[in-house]
Amino acid sequence: MHLPSLTNYDSYRAWRGDASRWLSVARAIADGHGLSCVAPHVFSTGTNLVIALDDGLILKLFPPFLRPQFVSERGALAELRGRLGIPIPDLVAEGERDGWPYLVITHLAGTVGSEVWPSLPEAERERVLVEIGAVIAEVQRVPPGSLLAIEPRWEAFMRAQIAQCRARHERLGLPAKFLTSLDDLLRDATELIPMNAPVILTGEYIPENFLLGRRADGWHVAGLFDFGDVRTGWGEYDLLGPSAFMAAGHPRRVRSLFEGFGISRNDVTFTLKRRLMALMMLHSASDPLRHICIAGWPDRVDDFVQLQELIWPD
Repeated sequence: MHLPSLTNYDSYRAWRGDASRWLSVARAIADGHGLSCVAPHVFSTGTNLVIALDDGLILKLFPPFLRPQFVSERGALAELRGRLGIPIPDLVAEGERDGWPYLVITHLAGTVGSEVWPSLPEAERERVLVEIGAVIAEVQRVPPGSLLAIEPRWEAFMRAQIAQCRARHERLGLPAKFLTSLDDLLRDATELIPMNAPVILTGEYIPENFLLGRRADGWHVAGLFDFGDVRTGWGEYDLLGPSAFMAAGHPRRVRSLFEGFGISRNDVTFTLKRRLMALMMLHSASDPLRHICIAGWPDRVDDFVQLQELIWPD
């Protein structure tokens, strides 16, 4: 059986949903590396086809049109290996089948954050956010090495995001009162966002992409995975996911995230919030109506200045 030449998400999702179309290929890939695949399990979340093999290993198969994600993930695993205090997957094997690149990586212990976060007591949420901020900072202290070559480079990426920002948010249904002040925000973005800022970014420090483990005193961050969107750029970009999905406008949670990252209360200025607001609208996955987890926020503010104060209160 051969892998198809898929070119878009719709056809890929339909193909991925039918295990009979890829299971024999997965087993053949595993067999080619001398690995067991007697009882495979497919993970339903995520973009790529991710299959748990036997013996604590995972096969991650990338469709040809998502080859850049393969390049980012492989490069990130190589550059970060042995340099973090938190577990990440080890790269066991790699290859390509019918134009589909793949990785075999180790399966980390722990519970996916999205399964635990909704039920965490507030004190544990604050502690987890401190730890996430610290993990982001630790990753960004690692020299980016080969990841500097990932295209588009930060400046080109930002320029492209700025150019298509209005059209994107019109399409996603952003209320008109925000669209009227978007040009001012984008004008500020060109002045506030450094364009030569090469640290490692994942873009996705969200509950679906980290693991939690329970200890005697409660839950802690226990692992980090999914590096398919890694690029290099300005470090504050990686505060956006936990700000929107987890801190969600709670002052103590915001302070916890910033504290872990290394931002003191004195550093939380209008300029910082304005830059974060601009970066949030320019993020590669930006969709504020669906991603800012603050109930009824579009009716609570009238413009981006009020919104940045709602998301990152003092």
